[in-house]
Amino acid sequence: MLTDPEFLRRLETLFLLTRKVLGGSMRADRRSMKKGSGLNFADYAEYHAGDDYRHVDWNIYGRLEALVVKLYELEEDVTVHFLLDCSPSMETKFLFARQVVAALAYIALSCHDKVCVHAVADRLTPLLPSAHGRGKVFPMLRALEEAPLVGKDTDLSACASEFQRRVKRPGVCVLVSDFFAPAGYAEAVKRLQWGRHDVFFIQTLDPAEMKCDWKGDVEMECCETGARRKVTITAAEVARYAAAVKEWNDGLQRECARRGVGYVQAFSDAPFDRVVEVILRKGGLVA
Repeated sequence: MLTDPEFLRRLETLFLLTRKVLGGSMRADRRSMKKGSGLNFADYAEYHAGDDYRHVDWNIYGRLEALVVKLYELEEDVTVHFLLDCSPSMETKFLFARQVVAALAYIALSCHDKVCVHAVADRLTPLLPSAHGRGKVFPMLRALEEAPLVGKDTDLSACASEFQRRVKRPGVCVLVSDFFAPAGYAEAVKRLQWGRHDVFFIQTLDPAEMKCDWKGDVEMECCETGARRKVTITAAEVARYAAAVKEWNDGLQRECARRGVGYVQAFSDAPFDRVVEVILRKGGLVA
């Protein structure tokens, strides 16, 4: 499982790839609007008694006889929030989704970012409170390993609203889900972006969900709500199912592109580290 030595070796390999490809950061750079003694020049300000004389621009003083100090952007720690879909519809790809989250959270902790993990279903529940540093890797892995499937539905909008109420400081928000939600996903995208978070979606799918192999009279049961319905499936229904699934997924990709949300589609029959490698080579958790 997620704490096996072999799995940990694969995580460390991905972290080494992060350092090689992205220079040790997997997220979008976020700098504070505050000014201070960072690395990147931001502006000038008039010198006042008590200011650090080392920041005086002596070239300007030589030309204008004016004492000014250089101001720099402050780089702030960023929290990477992982929103993991734990609804029953994730059953066939739940291990895969947890592996992807574990890998990205491992990299974030190793890059000295803060990490939080939240379960998404019909409501938002915490799985891992704020963690920082490589010493929190095992608590993170155990929290994901022990995470159960919960809820009776997937309400992305309600979970995004609850996340917005709880998390006031902008960060990076990674939602890992199949995005099969009765109320859709558009409202969730808007609510997550209202908090000024950098938003990234990883759509995890089971290849068997892309097509319907059933024919004839069948009784179907919703894996989340338990609702049952008798239907007759013909070749026309099979074609309509495939078209509907494709349109739903294509619509999600278009919505992400329109709103500047990072997006990756991943199938559960692929190795999780290959999916994470694709994310890293695309530039990390950026749109």
